[in-house]
Amino acid sequence: MIIRKCSALLLLLLFTLQSTAQQKAGKHDFDFVFRLAERQYTDMLAISKDLHRYPRTSNSDGSVHYDTVDDWTGGFWPGCLWDIYQFTKKDNWKKAAIQWTESLENNQYNTRHHDIGFMMYSSYGNAMKFVPQAAYKKILVQSARSLITRYNPVVKSIKSWNYRKSWDGKTEWFFPVIIDNMMNLELLFYAGKVTGDPLFRQVAINHAETAMKYHIRKDYSSYHVVDYDTITGKMLHQQTCQGFADNSTWARGQAWGIYGFTLMYRETRDMRYLNTAKKMADFFMNHPNLPKDKIPYWDFNVGQPGYKADWKYNPADFNETPRDASAAAITASALLEMQGYLGKKGAPYKAFAIAVLQSLSSPAYLAAPGTNSHFLLKHSVGSIPHGNEIDVPLVYADYYFLEALLRLKNLQ
Repeated sequence: MIIRKCSALLLLLLFTLQSTAQQKAGKHDFDFVFRLAERQYTDMLAISKDLHRYPRTSNSDGSVHYDTVDDWTGGFWPGCLWDIYQFTKKDNWKKAAIQWTESLENNQYNTRHHDIGFMMYSSYGNAMKFVPQAAYKKILVQSARSLITRYNPVVKSIKSWNYRKSWDGKTEWFFPVIIDNMMNLELLFYAGKVTGDPLFRQVAINHAETAMKYHIRKDYSSYHVVDYDTITGKMLHQQTCQGFADNSTWARGQAWGIYGFTLMYRETRDMRYLNTAKKMADFFMNHPNLPKDKIPYWDFNVGQPGYKADWKYNPADFNETPRDASAAAITASALLEMQGYLGKKGAPYKAFAIAVLQSLSSPAYLAAPGTNSHFLLKHSVGSIPHGNEIDVPLVYADYYFLEALLRLKNLQ
């Protein structure tokens, strides 16, 4: 026990010195983050024995909060393990990643919500890169079939949630679509390529076209929730659920849009998608309310004039406006892909992504060894309007952070 404590203290000292030195020198070698991830996730695996309870965040007492197999975040944990395996090439990480990936198998039939892409492509999609198997491909195709059961050909969009009401308690959403849904389209493109069935690709394109029309404002900020009439296809409401106000810009929603339209360009080479991703990124990067360290507040317009929350917002509840490291990590990963499509014009986007990763890799956001419930990043936000997951680690923040670091390493 004494040896372990001394080892942890030594690792903490080395971690702090290395991350601080990197910040000062402006270096882009983030290998120390993966060494930290090995330490943190080794401890996580040691206490996470139930393969149907997936690490998601922290409880108030510092213990790990787990979610069930059908929750939208389940696939990110094996995805993180695949990221570690990609970096280390160590068999123990591959073994753990396979075990946790295969535990999600029954989700291929999940039609209750739209998050099947998050759940299955972050896990099985990554598995196919390293241990391709016919069984995995079959599971991914069935997952895509489950996803398109939520597609409405009149609306030309995939329904995100089932019926619910907005924060005003009056407005009813019968076909709500959220900007997050752009992330699930990657699964459909995969299924289209491996089956040769054009339906998957067409559904993805139709969904993106509808989102580009109704989710994106003229200044390239984004609405979180858009509701449609299922009979006529008419757009009915443009609102928010997890953001500050209906007309505000929820930071993670903006990040989902940047990432989603970037992947749309990758799959179609349609310049309109790249232009949308680029201009959404410009909005994010140049917003006057973006902090100097480039880690956004959870919403770009919290408490500003002209933005009114329909939920019970009390600014006195917060000593300072919470940041969302998950939104930063998602954006950094998206920008590192997007800049590659822009030639010389991609340089500012790459530089911004690196600056974000430097901030996230500093002691201000990166957990010290043995802390943070064994997750990597601190200071993320799930949903402040719901009072859930405020200033905590989140497994998907870790996932996109590691993905961004791997993308940067591949560029170098």
